[in-house]
Amino acid sequence: MSLKKLPIGIQTFKDIIEEDYLYIDKTPEAYELISSYKYAFLSRPRRFGKSLFLDTLRNIFEGKKELFKGLYIYDKWDWEVKYPVIKISWDGKNRSLDDLKDKTAKFLLDNQRKLGIECESTNQIICFEELIQKASQKYNQKVVILIDEYDKPILDVIEDVEQAKEHREFIKGLYSVIKGCDEYVKFAFLTGVSKFSKSSIFSGLNMLEDISLTPKFGNICGYTQEDIETTFKPYLVGVDMERFKNFYNGYNFLKDDIYNPFDTLKFIKNDFKYSNYWFSSGTPTFLIKLIKEKNYFLPNLSNLIVDEKLLDSFDVENLDLEVILYQSGYLTIDEMIEEDWGIEYKLKLPNKEVKTSLNDIIIKYLTDNNNSREFKSPILKSLKNAILEEFKNTLISLFASIPYNNYVKNRIPSYEGYYASVIYSYLASLGIEIVAEDVTNRGRIDLTLFIEDKIYILEFKVDGLKGEALKQIQEKNYAQKYTQKNKEIYLVGIEFDSSEKNLSNFEWEKN
Repeated sequence: MSLKKLPIGIQTFKDIIEEDYLYIDKTPEAYELISSYKYAFLSRPRRFGKSLFLDTLRNIFEGKKELFKGLYIYDKWDWEVKYPVIKISWDGKNRSLDDLKDKTAKFLLDNQRKLGIECESTNQIICFEELIQKASQKYNQKVVILIDEYDKPILDVIEDVEQAKEHREFIKGLYSVIKGCDEYVKFAFLTGVSKFSKSSIFSGLNMLEDISLTPKFGNICGYTQEDIETTFKPYLVGVDMERFKNFYNGYNFLKDDIYNPFDTLKFIKNDFKYSNYWFSSGTPTFLIKLIKEKNYFLPNLSNLIVDEKLLDSFDVENLDLEVILYQSGYLTIDEMIEEDWGIEYKLKLPNKEVKTSLNDIIIKYLTDNNNSREFKSPILKSLKNAILEEFKNTLISLFASIPYNNYVKNRIPSYEGYYASVIYSYLASLGIEIVAEDVTNRGRIDLTLFIEDKIYILEFKVDGLKGEALKQIQEKNYAQKYTQKNKEIYLVGIEFDSSEKNLSNFEWEKN
C-alpha cells in the first residue's frame, strides 16, 4: 500500500482531499468553533496550519459536503445550507500604505467576482461594507468572513514604528466594518501570529472572542503525539522517536504538547535529516535587534513567568520581548499557574530546534563571532566529564575571541548581564537543561545545569572581590536543594573583570 503524499506548503483544503494528500482531521475543532462562536480570533506561530484551517472552514460554509466524507463533521453539519463567504488574505510583502490599498482593492474585487456583486462606492471601507450587505441580500443568508494573517500588514513593517502605526490604523478602520454589519454576519474568524492589545486594533472589534488559549482548541493547529504514533507511524519507520520528539515537539497551548507541522513534514520528506526547517523559514532579525536595544538578560528565557495580560499586550509603541518571543513561537507555555491574584504562565523554549537555532543567532550577535562551533564541543565535553579546568580554559578563549568593538557596541560597563548571557547562550545552544534564577530557600542560583548524572551550580560576579562567587554558593548552601537527587554536584564561581573583558577568577569544588 502506497503512502499518501505529504501536503508541504499546501493550504487549499480541496487540493489536499482531491489529490489525496495526507490530512489530519481538524474538523472536530472546526465544528466546535462554528457551533459555539460568532466572532473568534486565533493566534498561532507562522507555518502552523492556520491558513489550511481557515480554508477548511470556507469549504464547510460553502457546503462542499463531498470533500468531507470520512471526516468527523461529515454527518453533523447541515450541508443543505450554504453561506456566502468573504475571504481576506494579506499575502506577499506589505511595505507601504499603497501596498495595503492595492491588496485591499484586489481582495475586494476577487470577492465581488466570486459572489457576483458589484460595489457602487470606490471608497474601500464603504465597498467592504457594501460587499457584506449585498452578499447577504443576494443569497438570502448571513455572511461568513474569514481573515487570514490579519496582522501581517503591521508585522511586515514592525521595525518602523511610524509606518507600523499607519498600517495599524488602516486595517483597524477596515476591520471595524465587521462590527457595524453585525446583522448580516453569520460567523467571522481572524487568524494571525500576534495578539494586539484591545486598545489598538481590537478596539473596533470588542465582540471578538480570543480562543488562542482556550484548552478545547489547544490542538487546533499542529500534530499531537497520537497523530505521530498513528497516522504518521508508517512515515517514520526506523526513526529514533525520542530524539524526534525532543527536536520538534514541545509547543503547548493548554492542551496536548504539539509537534511543529512544518518540521514534521520536511523531516519526513528529507529522509529523516534533522535540521532547523521551521526556524530557517523566517529570520528573527527584529528580535535580535530588540535584545540588543534592551540589553536583555538572556538566562531569563529559561525560567520565565508572565501574567496573562502580558500575552496579549503586543503593540507597536510598546514592544515587549517576551510577548514577541511567545507569539512568534520562540517561546511556548510550559505550565499554567493559578495564584490568588490571577493566572500566570511559565514559558519555555519549545524544543531543541528552537533552543539551538535561536541561541546560535544570539551568540553571533553577542560575540560577533562566526566560528562559535569551535567552543561548543570543548564546553560540552568538559562538563560531561567534569573536567572543570578545561571548561575554564574554553571560557577564557571564548571571551578572548570577541572583538573589542563588540564590547563597545554592547556597553559592557553598564551591562553586567552580558557575560552570563554569553555563557547561557552557548550552553542553551547545546541543548543543555538550564534553570536560571533558580530559587532556593536561601536565595537564587544564577544558573543550574543538568548534564547526565551531574548538576552544576554557577554563580557569576563582575568586578567584585576575588572568591566571592564561590563563597556565596557555599554560604547560602545552594547545593542543599539537590542533595537528594543522587547526582554529582559541582559548585562553580565565575568572576569577570570588565576592564580586561575576560575571566578574572574561576573556582570550583565538588559538593
